[in-house]
Amino acid sequence: MDEVRDYKVKKIEYEKILICVDSDDFASSKNAFNYACSLAKHYNAELGIVSVLEIGDLNIFQSLDPGILSERRNQIKELLETYGKKAETFGVKNVHLMVTEGSPGQSIVEKVIPKFTPDLVIVGVEEKNRYRNTIGSQAAKIVNNARVSVSVIR
Repeated sequence: MDEVRDYKVKKIEYEKILICVDSDDFASSKNAFNYACSLAKHYNAELGIVSVLEIGDLNIFQSLDPGILSERRNQIKELLETYGKKAETFGVKNVHLMVTEGSPGQSIVEKVIPKFTPDLVIVGVEEKNRYRNTIGSQAAKIVNNARVSVSVIR
């Protein structure tokens, strides 16, 4: 009881925010992206925007075809560039675009977060089909395994 009584509330300031966007589910990414841009602008924070090339979405022949993989990577890069431009137009000053590959939750937790070192990770949640292997369906995996704060946005 004394701990709470003597405690002074401290303002939280974010310096680096990571938003996870799904390349094939704009509905689950839209509100999370708006929230991330709003926070990044408010705190003048760096904004990392990441999307995952989900190899599991490809059939075995597609996953072994360098041309198909290259085309899919380029599609994701173009999408991220669009997100980046929208963030900058909104007023976010420092935007970083990142593409990774693999299972969304695992790739974000094991590859992206350690490299980008955000103070906060923001992820949307897929409401329609939570059993698909998308970023929106992997929100719980990110929440449970990330070593930083994670906000899940609907």
